This record gives sequence, C-alpha cells and structure tokens, in this order.
Amino acid sequence: MTGGAVLLTAVGMGSSFVIKSPAQAAAEAGPPPLDVLTSPVEKRVLRDTLIVRGTASAAQTVQVAPSGGGEGTAAAVVTKLPLAQGSEAAAGRVLMEVSGRPLFVLPGKTPVYRDLKPGATGDDVAQLQRGLAAMGHGSGGDKAGQFGAGTKAALTAFYASIGYDPLPASTDGGEAVTAAQDSVSGAERALQDARAAAKAGSSGGVAAGASGTPSGKPAPAEPDSRLAVNRAQEDLDKARRRLADVQAKAGPMLPAGEVVFLEGLPARVDTVNVSIGSKVSGPAMTLSAGELVVRAQLKEHQKGLVRTGQKVEIQSEVSRITAAAQVQSVDDKLSVPKAAPQGGGTGQDSGQGQSQGQSQGQGQGPAGQSGYALTVRSDQPLDPSLAGQDVRLTIEAAATDGAALVVPASAVSAGADGLTSVTVVDSAGAQRRVPVKAGTVGDGFVEVVPSVPGTLNERDEVVTGVKQAPAARGGKAGKP
Repeated sequence: MTGGAVLLTAVGMGSSFVIKSPAQAAAEAGPPPLDVLTSPVEKRVLRDTLIVRGTASAAQTVQVAPSGGGEGTAAAVVTKLPLAQGSEAAAGRVLMEVSGRPLFVLPGKTPVYRDLKPGATGDDVAQLQRGLAAMGHGSGGDKAGQFGAGTKAALTAFYASIGYDPLPASTDGGEAVTAAQDSVSGAERALQDARAAAKAGSSGGVAAGASGTPSGKPAPAEPDSRLAVNRAQEDLDKARRRLADVQAKAGPMLPAGEVVFLEGLPARVDTVNVSIGSKVSGPAMTLSAGELVVRAQLKEHQKGLVRTGQKVEIQSEVSRITAAAQVQSVDDKLSVPKAAPQGGGTGQDSGQGQSQGQSQGQGQGPAGQSGYALTVRSDQPLDPSLAGQDVRLTIEAAATDGAALVVPASAVSAGADGLTSVTVVDSAGAQRRVPVKAGTVGDGFVEVVPSVPGTLNERDEVVTGVKQAPAARGGKAGKP
C-alpha cells in the first residue's frame, strides 16, 4: 500500500508538467504573428450624403383674424361660414361673413396694410387691379397703381358678383360732393351775372359816328366790368377743380379687413376655429397656399456641407412617397425657436392689415428646433397628403464626376514625406506604395487618383489595417 501511494503521487506530479489548462496554454503561447487586412479598389460614383429631418408645408401660410363687421356693429360675430376644413378657396371666394360683411381672398403677394380708397396710388393698388382683372373686372383707362374711375367701377362690379355692396370711401353720405356741386352752380351763376353786367355797360355807350367808333357798334366794356368777369371765371374754374377732386375721392373702397391676398391660388383651408354665431377673437381660420416645400434645420457642422442647388431625396416613411428635389435656400442666420402663436401657424407673424396675421414660412424650420433654416423644393409638385408630415431628407453634399477609383478611408495614409498614398498587395503578398491624390469623401470611402497613371487599378488589393493571427488551438483568437 505504501508503494502504491508513492507511485500514484509520482504519476500525478509528472502529469502536471504535461497536461495544461487552456488559460495556461494561452498565457505561455506569446503574441501571435501580425497579418494585413485588405480591400479591393472599386470603380464607381461616390456620393457624400447628409440626412436630416424636415416638415412638409405650404410655401405660404396665413392666419385669418377678422377685425369686425359693418358700421354700427357692436362686436365681430361670424354670420356665415361657407368653407369647412379641407376646402379649397379660389380667387374671389368668400371665406366667411363677419357681422354682415364679407372676407374674401384675392391673388397677390403684397400683404394688405391699409384701406384702398379712390385716389390712392401704389403697388398694392396695382395688385388689386390685377386681381380684379383676372376675374373679368378690368380697371378701364386707369393707370397701373392708380385708383381711378375704372378701378371704382371694377370694384363695384366685383362686390356685386359676390352679393354685397362695397363700403363708401366717405362716411358723410355724399355731402362733400353735393357741397362741391353747389359751389360750381353758384360760380356759374356769378359768371353769367358778370357777363350780363359787362354787356349792359357796353350797350349804354353806343353813339352814331362818335369819335372814331363805327356807327351802330357798342363801345368797349368798362375796365371794372372786365375785371368782374375775369374773377367770376377764376372762381368757377376753382369750384370745378374742387368738384373733380371730391368726386375722384368718392366712391367704393376696399377695407383692409375684408380681403386676404395669397400668392398661390386656390388656397387650402387648414383649420377653422370658429362657428356661426361665435365672436371672433384671434385667428379664425388658417389658410395655406402655393406648392408644398420641406423645411428643416441644419446644425453648425452641417451648414457648410449644404449649398443651393444640391440634389435631395424626400422620403416619407408614413406614406412611402419619395420625390426628387433640390436645395432652394440655406439661411445664413441662426434661428431661435419661438413659442407658437395662438391658433396655430408656422412661426413668424407679420400683421396683414386688420384682417389676418400672415406667416410666409420663409426661413422657418420645424418648431422647437434651433439651427440654420433649410428649404427644399421638389422637382415636381409634392403629393398634398404630405402636408404637415415629418419626412427624411437625403442631401447629396458632394459627388464624383462620373465613376472613379474609390478605397476605404482607412487605406489612405500620409507618409513622413507628406505624400498621400495607398499600399497595394499583389498575389504573392508583396507590398508597394502608390502615391495618390484624395478627392471626394463619403460613406467611409474616398476617391483616389494615382499620381502616376496606371499604378492603381480597379480590383487591386490595398491595405486597410493589420490583424492578429488566430491563437494556438484551445486558446483565444486575437482581436483585429
């Protein structure tokens, strides 16, 4: 028994020198030899893309906020509401009636900021004339931008076509015109009296053969009589000019509170915040007009990669719609998010007379985000169902001019001599350095042009890194 125990002990000690655990074997194996990682040279068009999120919205958005109704009304109350949410509003369409007065839409890009009355001049008058003419109500012989008799007739005809009478420019009930007409009548009578008196004075001086005056002819009128006639004529001319001026300023007017100007018609009714009988307080309706565009915000590091005219792909994950587009504008100023105005809208509001606050939507991005505003316009009109949707924008920040040699970015290195190069490995494992010029970078690849033509070709293997060979059997493989 003693001999057997000694023998077993000896066998165990001997086995400890022969049998090893995997951990012990790996520890004693030492570092494995190095190997290279390679990748083939490709020839293709390389694009550098930038992906951001944006919101599809109309080129122009207007919040309609009526100010009141006709004269003598106590409050602005909705009395008619012919349009519902989702409806279209063409040029001349009445959007709503407030306290018996219409609020309609006309084509134009200049916001209304004043009442347009006879005698007014300016670009807003010319815009009104164009809008009326587009609906068949020409301004006659009035010059563009001059509110004359022709424009008064056109405005009166338009109001009649929608079932209303225009408001008068003067609230005196025509008293100014009547007074001016009375002045003209009085001046005409005064002139007639002066002429009659002058004629009577001349008739009293007739004498046959008197001191060179031909027999039977009246003597010249007295100087005082001639002076009276001249003054009476001057008074009449002045009265007539006054009448013409009063008449030019009389007639129908276009109140700022009765019109909304939009560039692209027909417009879409996005929201209706009132009902018949309700008092108007704040925005009553939101309209959008013009084709859909996509607005986004760029971060500081993204702004330098995006320029006007770059190609963009618009993609909606909700409706599965894709569309080709281009960058329309990139704002140079950093925009700061603002609280949304009451009743909706897209951001910056500018008052449009007394009828509505207008938000053009230019230089605006998704609400709550700060950055540089980006606007993307589709090559073809976007599907209306995209309005309000969050979409994906893939911007082509750069691209090679046709197919080019491209390699992984890790394959390009700069040597001590400052030259950029790649290392090519041939079928026998031999390596050679090829100087190249780097070009467009995108998606982890870089365009390379060999300094010596023909020294780098498609399908050549270039070194992209080194890796460790697998460890001995039973050990752990080395990490690349």
